[in-house]
Amino acid sequence: MRRPNVTVLGGGSWGSAIASIAARNAPTLLWARDEATVADINERHVNSRYLDDLPLNPALRATNDLEHAIATADVLVLGVPSQACRGVLTEAAEHLRPWVPIVSLVKGLEQGSRLRITEVVRETLPGHPVGVLNGPNIAREIAAGYAAAATLAMPDQQQAESLQNLLRSTMFRVYTSTDVVGVEVAGALKNIFAIATGFGDGLEAGDNTRAMVITRSLRELSRLGVAMGGHEQTFSGLAGMGDLIATCTSPHSRNRRVGIRLAQGKTLPEIEAELKQVAEGVKSAPVVMELSREHGVEMPIAREVDAVLNHGQTAVRAYRGLLREAPEHEFHGDAW
Repeated sequence: MRRPNVTVLGGGSWGSAIASIAARNAPTLLWARDEATVADINERHVNSRYLDDLPLNPALRATNDLEHAIATADVLVLGVPSQACRGVLTEAAEHLRPWVPIVSLVKGLEQGSRLRITEVVRETLPGHPVGVLNGPNIAREIAAGYAAAATLAMPDQQQAESLQNLLRSTMFRVYTSTDVVGVEVAGALKNIFAIATGFGDGLEAGDNTRAMVITRSLRELSRLGVAMGGHEQTFSGLAGMGDLIATCTSPHSRNRRVGIRLAQGKTLPEIEAELKQVAEGVKSAPVVMELSREHGVEMPIAREVDAVLNHGQTAVRAYRGLLREAPEHEFHGDAW
């Protein structure tokens, strides 16, 4: 049987890492707007802008011709920043054949509409099966060949199993799920809590504080995720607890670094210039607060992060505000 053609939209670190894995299993084409990135991948088999000189699979090809990339796709993998998704998908719609499955790598929410990215896909590309890949996945480590795992969620288990082999390698394990909502919500929300953990690390609050913040963050994430339709067990798995731990503790985590720099007195424009990449938690924070109000879920940690990012509060005041709250029952209370 002919191997399916995989197209990955997005030339950032995560899209490039997944494209490199897919290229081991099937013909894979990566689309990026940046001509230098395309040349880098095709000529040197690296993405030096986002992954330094970590080698990518030499079979991976890249293009900046969106029409060509879409028209040849049997499987479409979406790896562009959340706020760019609708524009790219709208542009791609007229070139995509019917029923091509779409897998989102995007860990964010659309501002304004408050939609999950799979919902944006369904609006712009109706009729296509759409799911999400998420887990404790630091792109640099995966590109370097370290062992890692993720969850691939599709609406149908057979769909997930049919795509599973395209996106895994001996060192990158892919588990399957049908809980698209839970896996996607976990990936979007964990970035906000990584910023909160970064506050503590920037203030040198210690290991006990870090563990406390991560644990209570998982509680907030799970409560909103279940309220939005996710399965509770998903949030104790790779997409929930696993991704939260990795993003809250890794020195490579952009969102954690945002929190650290804010706690050290840097401004958001200064931090964004330093990172040179999108930190999705910055964009997601106000959207998550709207969702928490809509679903009636108290999220004290997320609220304090949003206050620092968007309402002029300092990281020090955020921590003091949280500590003033009286603790309740560990699993049934609303307080953090």
